[in-house]
Amino acid sequence: MSRVVHYLNQFFAGFGGENAASTPPGVKPGAIGPGKKLQELFGTDHEIVATVYCGDDLAAASPEAVATILDLVAQQRPDIVLAGPASTSGRYGVACARVAAGAARAGIAAVASMHPDNPGLDDAGAAVVIASGASVRDMGTSLERLARAARKRLAGESLTEADGRIGRIPRRNVLVDRNAAGRAVDLLLARLRGEDAPAEVPIPRFDHVTPAPPVADAGKATIALVTESGLVPVGNPGRLESARATRWLRYSIEGKATAAAGEYASVHGGYSTVWANQDPNRLLPLDVARELEREGAIGVLHGEYLVTTGNGTTVPNARRFGVEWAAELRRAGISAAILTAT
Repeated sequence: MSRVVHYLNQFFAGFGGENAASTPPGVKPGAIGPGKKLQELFGTDHEIVATVYCGDDLAAASPEAVATILDLVAQQRPDIVLAGPASTSGRYGVACARVAAGAARAGIAAVASMHPDNPGLDDAGAAVVIASGASVRDMGTSLERLARAARKRLAGESLTEADGRIGRIPRRNVLVDRNAAGRAVDLLLARLRGEDAPAEVPIPRFDHVTPAPPVADAGKATIALVTESGLVPVGNPGRLESARATRWLRYSIEGKATAAAGEYASVHGGYSTVWANQDPNRLLPLDVARELEREGAIGVLHGEYLVTTGNGTTVPNARRFGVEWAAELRRAGISAAILTAT
Protein backbone atom coordinates (compact mmCIF):
# COMPACT_ATOMS: atom_id res chain seq x y z
CA MET A 1 0.00 0.00 0.00
CA SER A 2 1.40 3.39 -1.01
CA ARG A 3 1.91 6.13 1.56
CA VAL A 4 0.29 9.45 0.61
CA VAL A 5 0.76 12.83 2.30
CA HIS A 6 -1.85 15.49 1.55
CA TYR A 7 -1.21 19.26 1.82
CA LEU A 8 -4.12 21.58 2.72
CA ASN A 9 -4.51 25.20 3.76
CA GLN A 10 -5.92 26.32 7.11
CA PHE A 11 -9.51 26.43 5.83
CA PHE A 12 -9.70 22.86 4.57
CA ALA A 13 -7.67 21.65 7.55
CA GLY A 14 -10.44 22.95 9.82
CA PHE A 15 -8.78 25.92 11.51
CA GLY A 16 -10.94 28.69 10.04
CA GLY A 17 -10.98 31.20 7.22
CA GLU A 18 -9.05 34.44 6.78
CA ASN A 19 -8.90 34.87 10.56
CA ALA A 20 -6.64 31.79 10.64
CA ALA A 21 -4.53 32.60 7.56
CA SER A 22 -1.36 32.87 9.69
CA THR A 23 -1.74 29.36 11.14
CA PRO A 24 1.78 27.86 11.42
CA PRO A 25 2.70 24.63 9.64
CA GLY A 26 1.54 21.44 11.33
CA VAL A 27 0.54 17.87 10.70
CA LYS A 28 -2.51 15.74 11.51
CA PRO A 29 -2.64 11.96 11.13
CA GLY A 30 -4.70 10.49 8.32
CA ALA A 31 -7.08 12.19 5.91
CA ILE A 32 -9.06 15.28 6.87
CA GLY A 33 -11.37 17.66 5.00
CA PRO A 34 -11.38 16.94 1.26
CA GLY A 35 -8.75 14.29 1.92
CA LYS A 36 -11.50 12.02 3.24
CA LYS A 37 -13.12 11.93 -0.19
CA LEU A 38 -9.70 11.44 -1.74
CA GLN A 39 -9.09 8.45 0.53
CA GLU A 40 -12.46 7.04 -0.47
CA LEU A 41 -11.47 7.32 -4.13
CA PHE A 42 -8.15 5.54 -3.43
CA GLY A 43 -9.84 2.61 -1.74
CA THR A 44 -7.39 0.19 -0.13
CA ASP A 45 -4.58 0.65 -2.67
CA HIS A 46 -3.21 3.91 -1.25
CA GLU A 47 -3.41 5.41 2.25
CA ILE A 48 -3.30 9.08 3.22
CA VAL A 49 -1.07 8.64 6.24
CA ALA A 50 -0.93 12.33 7.18
CA THR A 51 -2.21 15.77 6.28
CA VAL A 52 0.24 18.66 6.46
CA TYR A 53 -1.27 22.15 6.64
CA CYS A 54 -0.37 25.83 6.88
CA GLY A 55 -2.17 29.18 6.78
CA ASP A 56 -2.36 30.78 3.33
CA ASP A 57 -0.75 34.09 4.33
CA LEU A 58 2.20 32.41 6.00
CA ALA A 59 2.75 29.82 3.27
CA ALA A 60 2.64 32.43 0.48
CA ALA A 61 4.87 35.01 2.15
CA SER A 62 7.40 32.96 4.14
CA PRO A 63 10.02 30.69 2.53
CA GLU A 64 10.78 29.43 6.05
CA ALA A 65 7.18 28.21 6.39
CA VAL A 66 7.45 26.27 3.11
CA ALA A 67 10.72 24.71 4.31
CA THR A 68 8.97 23.61 7.52
CA ILE A 69 6.09 22.17 5.51
CA LEU A 70 8.53 20.13 3.43
CA ASP A 71 10.30 18.89 6.57
CA LEU A 72 6.96 17.71 7.97
CA VAL A 73 6.20 15.99 4.66
CA ALA A 74 9.58 14.23 4.60
CA GLN A 75 9.09 12.93 8.15
CA GLN A 76 6.09 10.92 6.94
CA ARG A 77 8.21 8.99 4.36
CA PRO A 78 5.61 9.37 1.61
CA ASP A 79 5.57 7.64 -1.75
CA ILE A 80 3.70 10.64 -3.14
CA VAL A 81 2.68 14.13 -2.03
CA LEU A 82 -0.63 15.63 -3.14
CA ALA A 83 -1.44 19.34 -2.76
CA GLY A 84 -4.86 20.94 -3.12
CA PRO A 85 -7.15 21.26 -4.99
CA ALA A 86 -6.52 25.00 -4.77
CA SER A 87 -9.00 26.05 -7.51
CA THR A 88 -8.31 29.76 -8.28
CA SER A 89 -7.14 30.69 -4.75
CA GLY A 90 -3.86 32.55 -5.31
CA ARG A 91 -2.13 32.16 -1.95
CA TYR A 92 -3.24 28.55 -1.60
CA GLY A 93 -2.12 27.86 -5.18
CA VAL A 94 1.32 29.35 -4.57
CA ALA A 95 1.71 27.17 -1.48
CA CYS A 96 0.56 24.00 -3.29
CA ALA A 97 2.92 24.72 -6.19
CA ARG A 98 5.88 25.28 -3.89
CA VAL A 99 5.16 22.16 -1.87
CA ALA A 100 4.96 20.08 -5.05
CA ALA A 101 8.12 21.65 -6.47
CA GLY A 102 10.02 21.13 -3.20
CA ALA A 103 8.93 17.51 -2.94
CA ALA A 104 9.94 16.88 -6.56
CA ARG A 105 13.39 18.37 -5.91
CA ALA A 106 13.73 16.01 -2.95
CA GLY A 107 12.99 13.04 -5.19
CA ILE A 108 9.43 12.48 -3.96
CA ALA A 109 6.64 12.04 -6.49
CA ALA A 110 4.22 14.96 -6.23
CA VAL A 111 1.03 16.22 -7.85
CA ALA A 112 -0.58 19.61 -7.21
CA SER A 113 -4.12 20.50 -8.23
CA MET A 114 -5.27 23.98 -9.23
CA HIS A 115 -7.18 25.86 -11.91
CA PRO A 116 -5.19 26.90 -15.02
CA ASP A 117 -5.77 30.57 -14.10
CA ASN A 118 -4.26 30.17 -10.62
CA PRO A 119 -1.35 32.61 -10.14
CA GLY A 120 0.64 29.91 -8.37
CA LEU A 121 0.85 27.64 -11.42
CA ASP A 122 4.30 28.75 -12.57
CA ASP A 123 5.81 28.27 -9.11
CA ALA A 124 5.45 24.52 -9.58
CA GLY A 125 8.25 24.52 -12.14
CA ALA A 126 8.57 21.06 -13.64
CA ALA A 127 6.46 19.42 -10.91
CA VAL A 128 3.20 17.84 -12.08
CA VAL A 129 0.08 20.02 -11.82
CA ILE A 130 -3.40 18.74 -12.64
CA ALA A 131 -6.25 21.08 -13.55
CA SER A 132 -8.98 21.56 -10.98
CA GLY A 133 -12.30 23.32 -11.24
CA ALA A 134 -12.56 27.04 -10.64
CA SER A 135 -14.20 26.86 -7.19
CA VAL A 136 -15.15 24.66 -4.27
CA ARG A 137 -18.34 23.76 -6.14
CA ASP A 138 -16.13 21.65 -8.41
CA MET A 139 -14.39 19.86 -5.53
CA GLY A 140 -15.85 16.45 -6.34
CA THR A 141 -14.67 16.32 -9.96
CA SER A 142 -11.36 17.99 -9.01
CA LEU A 143 -10.64 15.27 -6.45
CA GLU A 144 -11.57 12.53 -8.92
CA ARG A 145 -9.10 13.90 -11.44
CA LEU A 146 -6.41 14.28 -8.76
CA ALA A 147 -6.94 10.69 -7.59
CA ARG A 148 -6.64 9.34 -11.14
CA ALA A 149 -3.44 11.35 -11.66
CA ALA A 150 -1.98 10.12 -8.37
CA ARG A 151 -2.67 6.48 -9.27
CA LYS A 152 -0.97 6.88 -12.64
CA ARG A 153 1.99 8.68 -11.06
CA LEU A 154 2.42 5.93 -8.46
CA ALA A 155 2.31 3.36 -11.26
CA GLY A 156 5.24 5.12 -12.92
CA GLU A 157 3.19 6.43 -15.84
CA SER A 158 3.66 9.86 -17.38
CA LEU A 159 0.88 12.43 -17.17
CA THR A 160 -0.08 14.49 -20.20
CA GLU A 161 -2.69 17.05 -21.23
CA ALA A 162 -5.09 14.15 -21.73
CA ASP A 163 -4.90 13.57 -17.95
CA GLY A 164 -5.58 17.24 -17.27
CA ARG A 165 -1.94 18.21 -16.81
CA ILE A 166 -1.29 21.95 -17.00
CA GLY A 167 1.71 24.22 -16.53
CA ARG A 168 5.21 23.33 -17.66
CA ILE A 169 4.72 20.08 -19.58
CA PRO A 170 7.87 18.59 -21.10
CA ARG A 171 7.85 18.75 -24.89
CA ARG A 172 8.78 15.76 -27.01
CA ASN A 173 9.73 15.71 -30.66
CA VAL A 174 7.56 13.42 -32.79
CA LEU A 175 7.25 12.67 -36.48
CA VAL A 176 3.86 13.47 -38.02
CA ASP A 177 2.34 12.78 -41.41
CA ARG A 178 1.00 16.28 -42.10
CA ASN A 179 3.09 19.44 -42.37
CA ALA A 180 2.49 22.57 -40.26
CA ALA A 181 0.19 24.22 -42.82
CA GLY A 182 -2.08 21.17 -42.99
CA ARG A 183 -2.22 20.83 -39.21
CA ALA A 184 -3.06 24.51 -38.85
CA VAL A 185 -6.00 24.17 -41.25
CA ASP A 186 -7.19 21.07 -39.37
CA LEU A 187 -7.08 23.02 -36.11
CA LEU A 188 -8.99 25.95 -37.62
CA LEU A 189 -11.72 23.68 -39.02
CA ALA A 190 -12.04 21.89 -35.68
CA ARG A 191 -12.46 25.21 -33.87
CA LEU A 192 -15.07 26.34 -36.40
CA ARG A 193 -17.00 23.14 -35.69
CA GLY A 194 -17.00 24.08 -32.02
CA GLU A 195 -14.58 21.36 -30.97
CA ASP A 196 -12.19 21.95 -28.09
CA ALA A 197 -9.07 21.21 -30.12
CA PRO A 198 -5.81 22.10 -28.29
CA ALA A 199 -3.16 24.21 -30.00
CA GLU A 200 0.30 22.70 -30.38
CA VAL A 201 1.90 25.71 -28.70
CA PRO A 202 0.23 26.91 -25.47
CA ILE A 203 -1.16 30.43 -25.70
CA PRO A 204 -0.14 32.81 -22.87
CA ARG A 205 -2.92 33.61 -20.39
CA PHE A 206 -3.26 37.08 -18.90
CA ASP A 207 -5.25 37.84 -15.78
CA HIS A 208 -8.09 40.31 -15.38
CA VAL A 209 -8.05 41.72 -11.86
CA THR A 210 -11.25 43.03 -10.31
CA PRO A 211 -10.53 46.27 -8.38
CA ALA A 212 -11.06 46.12 -4.64
CA PRO A 213 -13.88 48.17 -3.13
CA PRO A 214 -13.01 51.63 -1.73
CA VAL A 215 -11.75 51.94 1.83
CA ALA A 216 -14.76 52.65 4.05
CA ASP A 217 -12.99 55.13 6.34
CA ALA A 218 -9.49 56.18 5.26
CA GLY A 219 -9.10 58.19 8.45
CA LYS A 220 -8.98 54.96 10.42
CA ALA A 221 -7.07 52.90 7.87
CA THR A 222 -3.49 51.61 7.98
CA ILE A 223 -1.94 52.44 4.61
CA ALA A 224 1.18 50.90 3.04
CA LEU A 225 3.41 52.27 0.30
CA VAL A 226 4.48 49.78 -2.37
CA THR A 227 6.33 50.48 -5.58
CA GLU A 228 7.80 48.82 -8.66
CA SER A 229 10.03 51.82 -9.33
CA GLY A 230 13.23 50.20 -8.05
CA LEU A 231 13.69 52.83 -5.31
CA VAL A 232 16.10 51.50 -2.68
CA PRO A 233 18.51 52.95 -0.12
CA VAL A 234 21.64 54.34 -1.75
CA GLY A 235 24.09 51.54 -2.43
CA ASN A 236 21.31 49.03 -3.12
CA PRO A 237 22.08 46.90 -0.05
CA GLY A 238 19.55 44.23 -1.02
CA ARG A 239 21.00 43.92 -4.56
CA LEU A 240 17.65 44.46 -6.29
CA GLU A 241 17.92 43.80 -10.03
CA SER A 242 17.57 46.76 -12.41
CA ALA A 243 15.56 44.59 -14.82
CA ARG A 244 13.84 41.17 -14.86
CA ALA A 245 13.47 41.17 -11.09
CA THR A 246 13.25 37.81 -9.36
CA ARG A 247 12.48 39.17 -5.89
CA TRP A 248 11.10 42.08 -3.90
CA LEU A 249 12.49 43.82 -0.84
CA ARG A 250 11.24 45.75 2.18
CA TYR A 251 12.75 48.77 3.92
CA SER A 252 11.82 50.63 7.07
CA ILE A 253 10.38 54.15 6.88
CA GLU A 254 9.62 54.29 10.60
CA GLY A 255 10.13 57.83 11.87
CA LYS A 256 11.00 59.23 8.42
CA ALA A 257 9.16 62.34 7.26
CA THR A 258 10.41 62.23 3.69
CA ALA A 259 12.33 60.14 1.18
CA ALA A 260 15.41 62.32 1.10
CA ALA A 261 17.72 62.80 -1.88
CA GLY A 262 21.06 61.18 -1.22
CA GLU A 263 19.43 58.59 1.01
CA TYR A 264 17.38 56.83 -1.68
CA ALA A 265 18.01 56.17 -5.37
CA SER A 266 16.33 54.13 -8.08
CA VAL A 267 18.12 51.19 -9.71
CA HIS A 268 15.36 50.79 -12.33
CA GLY A 269 16.87 50.24 -15.79
CA GLY A 270 13.80 51.15 -17.83
CA TYR A 271 13.66 54.95 -17.53
CA SER A 272 15.88 57.93 -16.74
CA THR A 273 16.15 58.12 -12.96
CA VAL A 274 17.69 61.62 -12.81
CA TRP A 275 14.58 63.52 -11.69
CA ALA A 276 13.48 60.67 -9.45
CA ASN A 277 16.81 60.64 -7.64
CA GLN A 278 16.66 64.44 -7.22
CA ASP A 279 13.43 63.93 -5.25
CA PRO A 280 12.74 60.26 -4.38
CA ASN A 281 9.28 61.26 -3.11
CA ARG A 282 8.28 61.29 -6.77
CA LEU A 283 8.54 57.51 -6.61
CA LEU A 284 7.73 56.91 -2.97
CA PRO A 285 5.29 59.66 -1.86
CA LEU A 286 6.39 59.52 1.75
CA ASP A 287 6.27 63.30 2.28
CA VAL A 288 2.63 63.60 1.17
CA ALA A 289 1.64 60.43 3.03
CA ARG A 290 3.02 61.92 6.25
CA GLU A 291 1.02 65.10 5.64
CA LEU A 292 -2.15 63.06 5.19
CA GLU A 293 -1.31 61.14 8.34
CA ARG A 294 -0.90 64.38 10.35
CA GLU A 295 -4.14 65.79 8.96
CA GLY A 296 -6.04 62.62 9.86
CA ALA A 297 -6.94 61.95 6.22
CA ILE A 298 -5.40 58.51 6.70
CA GLY A 299 -5.04 56.64 9.95
CA VAL A 300 -1.51 55.24 10.17
CA LEU A 301 1.25 54.77 7.62
CA HIS A 302 2.80 51.31 7.66
CA GLY A 303 6.36 51.28 8.97
CA GLU A 304 7.87 49.57 5.90
CA TYR A 305 7.59 49.99 2.16
CA LEU A 306 7.76 47.13 -0.33
CA VAL A 307 9.71 47.50 -3.57
CA THR A 308 10.63 45.63 -6.71
CA THR A 309 11.59 46.50 -10.29
CA GLY A 310 8.94 46.30 -12.99
CA ASN A 311 11.35 46.57 -15.92
CA GLY A 312 11.11 43.37 -17.98
CA THR A 313 9.80 41.35 -15.03
CA THR A 314 8.16 38.15 -16.21
CA VAL A 315 4.43 37.61 -15.80
CA PRO A 316 4.95 34.57 -13.51
CA ASN A 317 7.24 36.57 -11.20
CA ALA A 318 4.87 39.55 -11.23
CA ARG A 319 1.98 37.25 -10.26
CA ARG A 320 4.06 35.79 -7.46
CA PHE A 321 5.05 39.24 -6.18
CA GLY A 322 1.38 40.24 -6.12
CA VAL A 323 0.35 37.19 -4.13
CA GLU A 324 3.26 37.55 -1.71
CA TRP A 325 2.65 41.29 -1.23
CA ALA A 326 -1.04 40.69 -0.58
CA ALA A 327 -0.27 38.00 1.99
CA GLU A 328 2.38 40.14 3.66
CA LEU A 329 0.10 43.20 3.89
CA ARG A 330 -2.78 41.12 5.21
CA ARG A 331 -0.57 39.69 7.94
CA ALA A 332 0.46 43.24 8.91
CA GLY A 333 -3.18 44.36 9.16
CA ILE A 334 -2.97 46.80 6.24
CA SER A 335 -6.27 48.29 5.05
CA ALA A 336 -5.05 49.57 1.66
CA ALA A 337 -1.88 50.15 -0.33
CA ILE A 338 -0.70 52.96 -2.58
CA LEU A 339 1.20 51.47 -5.52
CA THR A 340 3.44 53.78 -7.55
CA ALA A 341 4.45 52.54 -10.98
CA THR A 342 6.75 54.00 -13.63
